[in-house]
Amino acid sequence: MVLVLLAGLAGIASAAESGQQRAQVAGKALIGQPGPSASLTSIDGQRIDLAASYGRQPVYLKFWATWCKPCNEQAAGFEQLYQQYGKRINVVSVNTGYSETEADVRAFIARHKLHMPTVIDDGSLAGKLNLRVTPQHVLIDANGRIVHVGHLDDKELHAALERVATTAPAAGAIALAPQSAAPAAFRVGDQVSGVTLTTTAGKKITLGAGKPRTLVFFSPWCESYLRETRPAVSAACREVRLEAERLARNRTTEWIGISSPLWTSGAELADYARENKTTIALALDQDGAIFRAFGVRNIPTIVTLDAQGRISNVVAQP
Repeated sequence: MVLVLLAGLAGIASAAESGQQRAQVAGKALIGQPGPSASLTSIDGQRIDLAASYGRQPVYLKFWATWCKPCNEQAAGFEQLYQQYGKRINVVSVNTGYSETEADVRAFIARHKLHMPTVIDDGSLAGKLNLRVTPQHVLIDANGRIVHVGHLDDKELHAALERVATTAPAAGAIALAPQSAAPAAFRVGDQVSGVTLTTTAGKKITLGAGKPRTLVFFSPWCESYLRETRPAVSAACREVRLEAERLARNRTTEWIGISSPLWTSGAELADYARENKTTIALALDQDGAIFRAFGVRNIPTIVTLDAQGRISNVVAQP
């Protein structure tokens, strides 16, 4: 019994360490950079202009998901931080919008009694801030510079919050990150172009005319991690994996599995392929750009392309 308990505690510690390491790697290129110039709308209709805060007060963005265990564990502490700093820091709760519904989000907020404004991301803010784990904390000081990216609700986060809350903005112009409109996502009937992916085998594939293709958007942890919190999604991921393997034997259509970078590295995707004896090509969407290009927010999602490279059908898990 003691050994089982110790093994469980080691697993929890390992997951937390992995999450923190991923967040730190993701944040390495962000620290010191200008915060994103994004205009957000909360689920209650409140407009939140991040750039309007820069030069006046700090901004604290916390990315989370309803199906994420550490997000649920940190929720009470998040509300405490909002009550402590909400008048001095612009605190924004950011649901990832990844395999979520607004009803799921509202239920999470009600269950944990959260009072800060909450937005549901369409993937664009996550792309700007290198979202790799949930939860992911992003802290921007009053000068509009990113000063902290992390995964844990720990002393480092609390010290960073206290520091930005008690530091006045410097005089002078505030540097803003370049703001550009996100390109419209491909829709049924569109010709796909400008999308190249690299498989775990190192093969580069440029989507377009040439052969019919079926793209399966997924996450390697879907079947296991979501088994308890999202059983229908977990079952759908398994069903699609098995069906893709079966249909790929026909060889008239090229099947490609495309993984989100959330909680997934190239090595982990390769491990997934070995463990499941996957024969279809797999590729990691390193920065989420391919998911955004096809407007994919739910897993699994299947996108079929005809021989001319046009999208003929999209089927997404509701």
